[in-house]
Amino acid sequence: MEAPARFVAILVAILAFGGANALNPFAPKAISDLREAIMKGLGIQGEGLEMSGFDVRDALVGQSVAYEFDIEVDKQVVPVKLLEDVSKWDFIDLPIFRVEEEKGLAERGRRSDARVPPELSPFQLAGPMELWIQDGDDMRLSLPHDVDAGKLKKVILSDGAVVTVKGARSVSLRHALDLPLPLNRTHPKNRPMASGLLTIAEALRNAARSNEKPILSLRIVGPTSLTSSPSMSPNDKLKLKRLAPGLVELSSRSIPAVSEDVQGSQNPTLWPLTSLNGSSSNLRGFEELLASVLGKKGQEEGSFRLVRAEVAARTYVKMEFSVQRSLLDGQVDWSGFPEWKTRPQKAMAHFEVLARVEDNGNVIPERIAAVQPFNIQDSVLGSVQTGNVSMSQVSAAYPLPDYFTL
Repeated sequence: MEAPARFVAILVAILAFGGANALNPFAPKAISDLREAIMKGLGIQGEGLEMSGFDVRDALVGQSVAYEFDIEVDKQVVPVKLLEDVSKWDFIDLPIFRVEEEKGLAERGRRSDARVPPELSPFQLAGPMELWIQDGDDMRLSLPHDVDAGKLKKVILSDGAVVTVKGARSVSLRHALDLPLPLNRTHPKNRPMASGLLTIAEALRNAARSNEKPILSLRIVGPTSLTSSPSMSPNDKLKLKRLAPGLVELSSRSIPAVSEDVQGSQNPTLWPLTSLNGSSSNLRGFEELLASVLGKKGQEEGSFRLVRAEVAARTYVKMEFSVQRSLLDGQVDWSGFPEWKTRPQKAMAHFEVLARVEDNGNVIPERIAAVQPFNIQDSVLGSVQTGNVSMSQVSAAYPLPDYFTL
């Protein structure tokens, strides 16, 4: 076979292989389900509409923290969902990116997903409250030395007991809470009041102290350790009391005094999250969001109900796709379109989807935004700009003579 013929054969084989990959994209079931969910949500079903993309080779993976709340105001439940910005996106070979016959193979230049599941940063909790432990079979209990308490299912924190939780994947509220209003209260001595969230937290803490049973109950998923707070003095070690198999109570020798407000502290903390500073900008932003949700109700005497609250560390996937639609006659106004340009027969829009990866492998779309992958710039010939006029019809212009020109 001659060299030109051999080159043509190789070129045809490469094009055929590339065309086959384009017609049969690498689409595992999780990604196919994501595509179907987006098509159903956007209503991309009909004649002349096509969707392309969802290539796992270009998918980016990152971890973030999601905050979800359900607030009931006047018998109407308002869902609130917040998401922290993902600090780092990376190319990672997740199991959901593999089809059944390709499991165990890390390809396309991706590194294998050998990381542990996403987890929350360590945080502190203060009693009185109760903690229900889920998926914490290997949880370590340190007070501050390690204590063998067996497999724990429930931990009761008495008033004054503070623990640091590490390795938790999520924290959620087990029972609804009634929280007092208004958000901004007027102090009888005309002193500046703390933020509304701090005032609510202190009122809730005082109510928990006066109640025989803890009114605050949290579910913690997957903690690796519960340790005594480093802020506690060495002489004030937590005492462990076994109440039943899988149930213990942690108590402290010193109990803080009951206060009516949080004005005396220079750096007030939000109970029960004592590791969260009350002057945090994120806390201020959430307070403004809560005030906008409550509206006028937030300035009146009464209460509102926190039906559901969950903070969870999650894995997210970011992918791009495009939607293409055929243009029919009379559907587009071409009056402002240049005459020299070829009129397109199809319109295309590009999007980016942010999806949440569930523990069971499902991928749930969270946010879809339109993107502009590149800027189109037209390059026009000079003859086209002048109306395609022949140079013989253009009047000649003679410049002034220059005697220094050879």
